[in-house]
Order: sequence, then structure tokens, then C-alpha cells
Amino acid sequence: MELQPIDYEAGGRSFTGYLADGSNGGRVPGVLVIHEGGGLADHTKESAARLAGLGYVAFAMDLFGEPGAPIERLREIVRLMRADYGIVRARCRAALEVVRSCPGTDSARLAAIGYCFGGAAAVELARDGADLACIIGFHAGFITGPPAADDKKIRGKVLMCQGAADPVVTAALRDDFAARMEAAGVDWQMHVYGGIGHSFTNPAIDAWGLPGFAYHEVADRRSWAAMLALFGEAFDRGRPLTRL
Repeated sequence: MELQPIDYEAGGRSFTGYLADGSNGGRVPGVLVIHEGGGLADHTKESAARLAGLGYVAFAMDLFGEPGAPIERLREIVRLMRADYGIVRARCRAALEVVRSCPGTDSARLAAIGYCFGGAAAVELARDGADLACIIGFHAGFITGPPAADDKKIRGKVLMCQGAADPVVTAALRDDFAARMEAAGVDWQMHVYGGIGHSFTNPAIDAWGLPGFAYHEVADRRSWAAMLALFGEAFDRGRPLTRL
């Protein structure tokens, strides 16, 4: 599936993301795809293209917005988020509008998915009250600072797919997130894969040589299937929209 570069703006900064339109002349659900902490790379673009191949409109957004070393850009955005959660929320909202404005998108059926830091960003978008039918994180970070009142703004179904042996997202963080979702009355679920570490969906992560970070084909496949099952539930009243 061809990826089309799309320029957009948020907070006075320019960004470029990649749109994959699988609508084929119809009106289909739109999915915002948010990258890992390492930045917008092939992993996220390939996810968008894969979703388009299944009949969705998908947009791989850019959270950082300018060239530079990925780790430095990640540190910058983490610093910004500690000062103002609205910065990441605004960037995600701008990218969601790209999805919504695509002629093939059914704007009543929107989702946000994210990997690692992108999973945390997807939750922040939902905490900002965005009209998302579902929010899905893969080895997602959990940000604990936003007030509990923001959790009550989450409208859609939440699915988090996490590794039990993740050295970054610990059991304590998972438990805290679950407690917050429960207290807010959110329709949520969490899949925890035994023996699995961080970034298990990203085949390129092994080259980084980071302890506890490893691709895992089975967990990748299971989490993708779990996402599509939730899409079917949220978008089509329980009937699968597409094949796995």
C-alpha cells in the first residue's frame, strides 16, 4: 500500500506524517498510528500500510517534528510533557484531524494506536476527550501525572498489550493504570504476555542491543489480532470488519 507524505502543523511547529488510504472509494474507519520513542520509522509506517491493506485509512504521525537524534527528541518531549500534557495532546489532535479529513474516512469510527511512548500519547489523546471508538497501546508507556478527572474523558474502549518482563513498563505501572481505568469506569482490558519484554512488535529493535528489549513474533501476532478483534467490536457491532 502506497504511503503519501502529509504536512501538518501543531503549536507553531511543522510535522510530516504518512497516510495510507485503504478506503477504495468507500467510507471506512480511520486509525491514527503513533510511533515509539525512537521516532517515526519504518515500523510505524509499515503498520499504517498494513492497516490500509485491511481496509482502513491509517496515518503514521510524527510526534517530534524536526530532525535530530531520536533519544534527544524523546527527552525533549518528555520534558515538555512534564510541564504541559497539552503539548502532546495538541500534536496528536492535529494528526487525528488529518485522518478525519481524508475523504475515505468515516469520522464516526476513529481509533488511535501507539507503540511504546506512542501508546502513552494515544491515551493522552483520549484523556483530552477525543472522539475515539478505541485506544490501543503496544508495550505502551503509562503516564501517571494527569489528574484522575481526565480519565473520565476517555470515551472509547481501551486495550493495552504489554510484556510481563518489560523492564520499562513495570507491573506496578500496569497495576496503577488498571486502577485508574477502573475508577473512571472506562471499558478497558489489558493483555500481558508472559516472558515478553519491551518493543516486542518491532523487528528492528534487536539491533539496538538493549537489555529487555526484543522482538517476539508470537506476541506481535497475538497483539495485532487482539487489536483487530477490538476494531471489529467497536466499529461493526461485534462482526469482524476484516480478516486477520
